[in-house]
Amino acid sequence: MLYRKFVKRIIDIVLSLCALIILSPVLLITALLVRVKLGSPVIFCQKRPGLKGRVFNLYKFRSMNDARDENGELLPDEVRLTSFGKKLRATSLDELPEFFNILKGDMSFVGPRPLLVQYLPLYNEEQAHRHDVLPGLTGLAQVNGRNAITWEKKFEYDVEYARNVSFLLDVKIIFDTFGKVLKRDGISSATSATMEPFRGTKKSEDVR
Repeated sequence: MLYRKFVKRIIDIVLSLCALIILSPVLLITALLVRVKLGSPVIFCQKRPGLKGRVFNLYKFRSMNDARDENGELLPDEVRLTSFGKKLRATSLDELPEFFNILKGDMSFVGPRPLLVQYLPLYNEEQAHRHDVLPGLTGLAQVNGRNAITWEKKFEYDVEYARNVSFLLDVKIIFDTFGKVLKRDGISSATSATMEPFRGTKKSEDVR
C-alpha cells in the first residue's frame, strides 16, 4: 500500500520537525524542571525493539528518581515515581523527546508502543506481528485503555493496527489521543503505578 510504504514516513518527518520547532519552548522548560526536580540525566534512554524487532534507543524525559535500598538495588517503580513524575506522565510530557525517534525513523506517530527488549521471546506467534510496523508515539491500544487494560488486550489492538494501517485510521487515533491526554485516561493499571511486567500469555489465553 502506498500510504503504508511511503506517505506515512513523509508525514512522520514533516510532523515531527514541526512539533520539535513549535514545542521547543515546552521541551526546554520541561528539561529544566526535570533537572531541578529529579537531577541528571534529564533524558531517559532505553533499548527498545522496533520494526522487525530491531533494537533502537528510545528517548523520554526522566520521571523517576534513583532511590535505592540498603543493598544498592533500585526501589520499586511506585516508590521512585515522584509526584512530579506522575504529572509528567499524566500530561504525556515525558514522551516529547520521542519526536527525535520519529524524525530518525525509529518510530512513527502511530503504531504499537515500543516495549522492553526482554519481552521479545515472550510473545506468541500472533502477538509478534505487532513488530510488522514501526512502533508509535501513540496507538490503537493507547486510545482503548492504555495501561488500564490487560497485556493480551493491548496486543490484540496492536496486531489489529498492524494489519489495517491506513491514513484515516491514523488520523482517528491521533485525534482520540488528544482526548485521552486531556482526560488523563488509563495512565496506570488497576494494580500498579505504571504497568505490571509482561510474563507471557498462557496457552489458553493465546491471542488468535
